[in-house]
Amino acid sequence: MKLVSWNVNGIRACVRKGFLDYFHEVDADIFCLQETKVQEGQINLDLKGYYQYWNYAVRKGYSGTAVFTKKKPLSVKYGMKDEEIQEEGRIITLEFEDFYLVNVYTPNSKRDLTRLDYRLEWEDELYSYLRKLDEHKPIIYCGDLNVAHHEIDLKNDKTNHGNSGFTTEERGKMTRLLDAGFIDSLRYFHPETEGLYSWWSYMKTIRERNVGWRIDYLIVSERWKNALIDSQVHQHVMGSDHCPVMLEMEAPD
Repeated sequence: MKLVSWNVNGIRACVRKGFLDYFHEVDADIFCLQETKVQEGQINLDLKGYYQYWNYAVRKGYSGTAVFTKKKPLSVKYGMKDEEIQEEGRIITLEFEDFYLVNVYTPNSKRDLTRLDYRLEWEDELYSYLRKLDEHKPIIYCGDLNVAHHEIDLKNDKTNHGNSGFTTEERGKMTRLLDAGFIDSLRYFHPETEGLYSWWSYMKTIRERNVGWRIDYLIVSERWKNALIDSQVHQHVMGSDHCPVMLEMEAPD
């Protein structure tokens, strides 16, 4: 089973930059998007063989998530609460027979950290949500989580300490989750490999010099670790300021 997660920073723009070429080439069983930036009816993707699920933000041209899957899920949930208004369209949960897939676009704390308190409340609510799901079935939790967990996960760690995405509080929330029985799949296979970034500023030559951050993740319930085969960042794939991240694992029986 192959899963891909990608913050496309606007799916319409990404399609113009080769999204479909990569989509068909990678041939994922489940393909998750963040920051789609579309409303219903603004794009029609002909993805033969895939079921499509979209969570649109109320605000136009902002946020949003989507999941494309070859296998039809047992159920689909938008948000963390029943009948929750999806102001920013940040979460989609698909229930399959053997696992839950949770696709998330985590709120950014903003450069001046004015949204940090909201972000930390979000993390607490999501943590409880994931733990409850994990009591029933293993989880694959993926998306743009807007945090570099350790110093190895960004190029300029010393100058970014305390900045949005690298605050002690945000990093601590990731540590808490992983300590609760979850695995960061990329670090499971590449615990000490530097330069495995998934986001770069649009400033000139930044991406060429790989001055980036790793803020996109594929996280799996720890009891599924023996099913993991490989986890990668596809840095060669353009079309967004993020690159896709990929996980391969044995399919459930």
